[in-house]
Amino acid sequence: MNDEDEKRYRKIIHIDMDAFYASVEQRDFPEYKGKAIAVGGSPEGRGVIATASYEARQYGIHSAMSSKKAIQLCPFLIFVRPRFDAYKEASIHIREIFSRFTDLIQPLSLDEAYLDVTQDKLGIGSALEIAAKIKQLIKEELQLTASAGVSINKFVAKIASDINKPDGLTFIGPSKIESFMEKLHVEKFHGVGKVTAEKMKLRGLHTGADLKKLTEAELVHLFGKSGHFYYKIVRGLDDRKVESNRETKSVGAEDTFSHDLVYEEEMHLELEKIARIVETRINKNQLKARTITLKIKFSDFRTITRSKSFPRAIASYDFIFQAAKNLLATVDMQGQSVRLLGITTSNFGEDTLGNQHEGYQGRLFS
Repeated sequence: MNDEDEKRYRKIIHIDMDAFYASVEQRDFPEYKGKAIAVGGSPEGRGVIATASYEARQYGIHSAMSSKKAIQLCPFLIFVRPRFDAYKEASIHIREIFSRFTDLIQPLSLDEAYLDVTQDKLGIGSALEIAAKIKQLIKEELQLTASAGVSINKFVAKIASDINKPDGLTFIGPSKIESFMEKLHVEKFHGVGKVTAEKMKLRGLHTGADLKKLTEAELVHLFGKSGHFYYKIVRGLDDRKVESNRETKSVGAEDTFSHDLVYEEEMHLELEKIARIVETRINKNQLKARTITLKIKFSDFRTITRSKSFPRAIASYDFIFQAAKNLLATVDMQGQSVRLLGITTSNFGEDTLGNQHEGYQGRLFS
C-alpha cells in the first residue's frame, strides 16, 4: 500500500467525553444528578465556568462564560469547586481503555483524544465497532458517557464526534466526506473561530460549499496562511498522523533500598548507580537538561526534594552525579536513615538559555 492509499484508508476515531468535569461530579455526588451545575466560577459572580452539565446548557450556559452571566441565565445554578485529581484519575482510566485497542493515541486534553485503529490490537478491523466498544467500556467501568467520531482522517473524525452529543457515535465514510463538508456551516469547522466565521459570512461564505467555490490562492488572499488549511479541509483532506509521542518534562530514576542507608558514603554509591541510569535514558532520547532534582525518602516515609538549575544544558554522568551529590550535602539529615534516593533531570533544551524547549512526554488523556 503506497502513502496515498495509507492516507485514504486510515481508520481514525476521535473520542470526546461528554461534559467531562460536570459528569464526574454528577457521578460522584448523586445530589447533583439531573441538576444544572457549573464546575468553576462562584455563586458570588466571580470567575468563569470551566464546564457545565447538560441540564445547565439548556439555559445557554457554556464553558468560559462568566459566573455573573451564568447566574442571570439560570438563577438556581449550582456551582461546584473543581476536583482535578478526580478528573485526572478518570482520564488515566479512560486512556487505559484506549490502549486495549491501539498504542496510537494522541490525547488533546483530559477529556478528548485521537486514536488510529488502522491496525488494532484485537484484530477487530472495524473502527466503528471499536468506537462502540470503547464507549461501552467507559460507561460500564466509569459510569460516564463519551461521544465518538469515526472517519479516515483527524479533521473529519473530530467534527463527527460533535454531531450527536451527548453519547453519540457518528461515522463519515470516504464517499460521504465531500458532500458532508459542503453542507457544514463555517462556524462548525474546527479551527474556524467566531471572528473568522463572521468575516467569512460578511463575504457571503456561509457553508463549506461556499468556501469550495474559491481557489486556494483566493482563500490565502482573504485569510492568510490559514487559507491553505481551509482549501484542504473543505475537501475533507487532512494528512496529519495520530502522533502518540508527546514532549516529556522530566527523565529520571530512583531506587528503594533493601536496608535503610545511614552513611553518606553509602548514599554516594547509590547515587552513582542512579546517575548512570539517568545518563543512559536522557542520551537515548537525545536530551540535555539544565535542572537536576534530588529526591530523598527517609525511613519514616517523609519525602523531600532539592533542585538546582544551571546555565548550561548537560547530559553527562559526571555532571549529574556531582550535582546530586552536592544537593545531598545541603540536606540536614538529623540522624535519619534513608530508604529511597532518586535523581530527575528536567528543563530540557540547548546550551543557550534562549533556545529551551520542554522535551517530550506522553500527555494524559484529558
